Formats: sequence, C-alpha cells, structure tokens
Amino acid sequence: MTLDAGDGKGGDVTIRLRPDLAPGHVERIATLANEGFYDGVVFHRVIDGFMAQGGDPTGTGTSGSKLPDLKAEFSKEPHARGVCSMARTMAPNSANSQFFICLDDATFLDGQYTVWGEVTSGMEHVDALPKGEPPRNPGKIVRAKAI
Repeated sequence: MTLDAGDGKGGDVTIRLRPDLAPGHVERIATLANEGFYDGVVFHRVIDGFMAQGGDPTGTGTSGSKLPDLKAEFSKEPHARGVCSMARTMAPNSANSQFFICLDDATFLDGQYTVWGEVTSGMEHVDALPKGEPPRNPGKIVRAKAI
C-alpha cells in the first residue's frame, strides 16, 4: 500500500497477509484492495503511541463496504507494533472494511480483535500519519493492492 502522510509526502508500506490466522479477513482485505476500495481512503483516527485506523470510505469511522460483516477470527497473536487488525463495533462479528495498524504494542486488545497482517517495511510512513480523532489534515491510502 502507498500512503500519503497528509502533506503530499509518504511512501510504500508492505503488509504481510496472515491467512494462517484469519483467512476470511485476509480474503476481504485482498478483495477490497484489488477492487480499489481503499484507494484515497483516509486514516480517520490516529492515536499517538496506540494505532492508526482507516478503511471507512466516508472518512468518519461510521461506515464500511457494502459486503456483509465478517465472523470474528480471533487468535492468540499479540497486537504488537506493526500488527494489522480489524476494527469493529462492540459486537464481535461486526468487522467489515475498517482496520488499524498498531503504532506500539497494544496487547490489551489480544483475543478481542482479528489480526490479519503485519507491516514488514515502511512503518516509518505509518508513524508519520497526522494524529487526531480525526486528524485536521488526515493521511490517506493512495493505493492498495494485494499480491
């Protein structure tokens, strides 16, 4: 995925997909990415020392794709720095298209959110995303593609 940090700068972020942990969620992320769903979508919630959340086409944090919500695929995989996990409502089976990338260890989330990948390069671009809920000038996904 290529990120714009909100100032026209940014770069490539590589995420290793983890179908061994969450095959249904990996399939959803890959499908949406390859359809261009994430292209131009902002990171609407970025909390320093915690996580960067995106994947809502409205940029508000209240929407998702038109596809049905997913059944949870919780695992024992720790929410460590660089881990990619699905956002959801209070209902465990409500993940759809929104996701977050951990900016730091967040092990208090373990077993409650579906881990589907991990950043293997370009974490500095995720770290550079403007902070806020929402950020004044949010960073965005320029392009996302699953290979």
